Amino acid sequence: MNRSLPLITALAFCALFTSSTPSALAKPIAPTFSREIAPILFTHCATCHRPGEVGPFPLLTYEDARKRAKTIVAAVEKRLMPPWKAAPGLVAYHDDPRLSDAQIALIKEWAATSAPEGNRAELPPLPKFTTGWSLGEPGLVLQADQEFTLDADGRDVYQCFVIPTKFTEDRYLSALEVRPSNRRVVHHVVAFTDTTGKGRERDAATPEPGYRTFGGPGVPGAQWLEGWAPGKSPRHLPAGHGMFVPKGADIILQVHYNKTGKAETDLTKIGFHFVKGPVDKRVRIHTHAYPGLNIPPGNAHYNVTNTYTVPAGVTVLAVWPHMHLIGRSMNVEATLPGGTKQPMVTVPDWNFNWQLGYHFKEPLKFPAGTKIQLTAQYDNSTNNPANPSHPPKAVRWGEQTTDEMCIAFYAYTVDAEHLAQGIAASGMSRGGGGNREAMTTLMQEALKLFDKDGDGKLNDAERAEAVKAFQERFGTKKK
Repeated sequence: MNRSLPLITALAFCALFTSSTPSALAKPIAPTFSREIAPILFTHCATCHRPGEVGPFPLLTYEDARKRAKTIVAAVEKRLMPPWKAAPGLVAYHDDPRLSDAQIALIKEWAATSAPEGNRAELPPLPKFTTGWSLGEPGLVLQADQEFTLDADGRDVYQCFVIPTKFTEDRYLSALEVRPSNRRVVHHVVAFTDTTGKGRERDAATPEPGYRTFGGPGVPGAQWLEGWAPGKSPRHLPAGHGMFVPKGADIILQVHYNKTGKAETDLTKIGFHFVKGPVDKRVRIHTHAYPGLNIPPGNAHYNVTNTYTVPAGVTVLAVWPHMHLIGRSMNVEATLPGGTKQPMVTVPDWNFNWQLGYHFKEPLKFPAGTKIQLTAQYDNSTNNPANPSHPPKAVRWGEQTTDEMCIAFYAYTVDAEHLAQGIAASGMSRGGGGNREAMTTLMQEALKLFDKDGDGKLNDAERAEAVKAFQERFGTKKK
């Protein structure tokens, strides 16, 4: 009889048991800052959350993150941070900072387990950022001659600063960077080119730096160059593409200031990054807008639909939606002549504080006859926490933050244009702003012609006449 058999069987059973149970019985390893959380924060958050940038606090160290663990969880769980308002899955964009569900789960688990630091040896190196200018030192930096002083209280200010370029030849930009010196008060910035000298005349007629306008730079012929709002990161255009700045042009820098309750100063700078090499495609901006807004108080579902027909074959590089405080959602979709639908951007939960631009990873090709439909919804009810009026009041198109707008900007090139071969665009606006110059001029004319009471806005009767003029000129309407 083999007495060793029971012992062998027992040992085999023990071996089987011990080899199969550790993974089931072992305590899961909690995520740590050094190993799991720092890589997420460094990649997705530190661009803004570092000294000198728009983030209200840094997120570069364990202590930075630990004391704000609950705040971080609340922000990422609601997808308030990182700021990105475009709906996922419709079209691929550059610079999409969104966190995955797995990354959000890691952050929640880390905070729930007392936010451990972990082994510092596992901490990745701090990200390297360019000091000052995001794209490196610009080829040229421009600014107004002196700081602008903003009063403590009152209405928003749209101040235009006229800055000469002194260019002796036409130039093309691959990127334009904007750096406000006081981000507390700068809501957004738009740069225009002016070759008429009218901007200088308006500036000379005022005692303060620059001059104030309503509805654009107030200079017929000025061309849109580039815009900026918090959250918009500068990006170089593709090789061979450029934004046009004519020789001798002045830059009219329109800065929208919000007031904080105390006197503030600002000196916004812009940096020109010039194209290196030949330019074949000029990048233009088209403004797709419906300025005939008249949103009744209490209306929680005020909808506007507007369609623009593309007159020639174009390639669209980027889209920027724009509304104000009571905007709730915006959708922009193109229908090609054959009936194919092409999503451009959907913002299902508009946030006035994050007016982002979306650059397509694969630029969109639209043949002539393509119809681009813009649909926007507004909530002017008491249930909208962003509504600035209590009780709600009628809201119309206007430049003040408490007014409203409905715009989608498109950066595009004309397919038939090949500047390197001497072939210029045809069938499109000569100016770089698409129909923006015409639209801006019309709004200024509408105010002069129809603003009978001189309050800077159009009441119902005034608005009806202005909208009729807009429809006659552009063939657009509310649906």
